[in-house]
Amino acid sequence: MKEILKILERDARTTPEQIAAMTGRDPAEVRQIIAEAEAKGILRRYKATIDWERAGEERVIAFIDVRVSPQRGTGFDDIARRIDRYPEVRSVYLVSGEQDLRVVVEGPTMREVAFFVAEKLATIEQVQSPSTHFLLKRYKEDGDIFDDEEPDRRLAVVP
Repeated sequence: MKEILKILERDARTTPEQIAAMTGRDPAEVRQIIAEAEAKGILRRYKATIDWERAGEERVIAFIDVRVSPQRGTGFDDIARRIDRYPEVRSVYLVSGEQDLRVVVEGPTMREVAFFVAEKLATIEQVQSPSTHFLLKRYKEDGDIFDDEEPDRRLAVVP
């Protein structure tokens, strides 16, 4: 199953027939393994990685490191679930270090993201000292390189 999942993780559009050819399995067996992975929640969704900047749509992404006061009995889970309900939130991670949670937020403008931090996130009782870091440039995401190097147009210098 892992081999099939790795292929789909890299390119979700790979067909069962293509996967069968790559793995030496029968296409029906591949379809069955994929169906089982979907039913068990292992394969959660199929996703495209889009370069929105290249598509002409500006988006502001921020990484917000948050220290929180965990709740008795639920620890960090309850506060993380509360934060992840906001539509601006793309991801929430429990992390090690000085901060407890890393929240990834997306908005159309820097002002919208700042509003989210000031008016929604910081007002949650258990949240202490959110630290916001704005994404300036994306070089690589989910294994895809976004920083296409321009070809070197200089003339070769020969001695």
